[in-house]
Amino acid sequence: MAGMSGAQQYPDAVTVDDFRANLAAVRARIDAAAQRVGRDPAQIRLLPVSKTVPADRVRLAIEAGCTMLGENKVQEAKAKAADLADTGVAWSLIGHLQTNKAKDVAAFADEFQALDSLRVARALDRRLQAAGRQLDVLVQVNTSAEEQKYGLAPDEVDTFLRDLAEFETLRVRGLMTLALFTDDTERIRACFRRLRAVRDRVRAEDPALLGPGELSMGMSGDYELAVEEGSTCVRVGQAIFGARATPDAYYWPG
Repeated sequence: MAGMSGAQQYPDAVTVDDFRANLAAVRARIDAAAQRVGRDPAQIRLLPVSKTVPADRVRLAIEAGCTMLGENKVQEAKAKAADLADTGVAWSLIGHLQTNKAKDVAAFADEFQALDSLRVARALDRRLQAAGRQLDVLVQVNTSAEEQKYGLAPDEVDTFLRDLAEFETLRVRGLMTLALFTDDTERIRACFRRLRAVRDRVRAEDPALLGPGELSMGMSGDYELAVEEGSTCVRVGQAIFGARATPDAYYWPG
């Protein structure tokens, strides 16, 4: 979003108390957004995103109460999972996955939020079977129609979910999207409404395909809008950890 620079808007959290304060502030805004539209705030999960944050600072966030953390890149997540294994924190991979990294994800991740191809589903299933594990997954949907973005087109989701039903190791929990990166709140809301409409359509046809029907949508710049539009999981990094020096383009295509 335009306006203040990231560093001004999101100062670095460097102590446990900083993290507690930031987590409480984000949670309060989630709760207020939910109440504005008559939703139960308890329905909305806050997933702190620790990408680019070194393990020693992540440890402080865990001490402040984080029990699951989101990461975009498998190698970075794998290293942190090893460094922080003693904490018992759970890991959610929220970025695009290549099939050659499926073994790593099957070994350490508790959730994968960006599933959008059967090739990746097969690779994960094979590795999870070998490890004797299951994995919670969300299907990524491209609700902004941007060619550079990953995710299925909204009209491809039903068929994809039916195909996923053959993989017993993959527990489908719902859908995920990235809204347009813009200051136009109505265009952002349109992305979130599109995801909710896909979820509702699938539920009406075959509710078993989507499990609890989670909607993972909303990040630091737009999570309050996402909550107002039905999000059940917001992925918040900078508002908790502080501004990132690395541009979003490093993590998101385009």
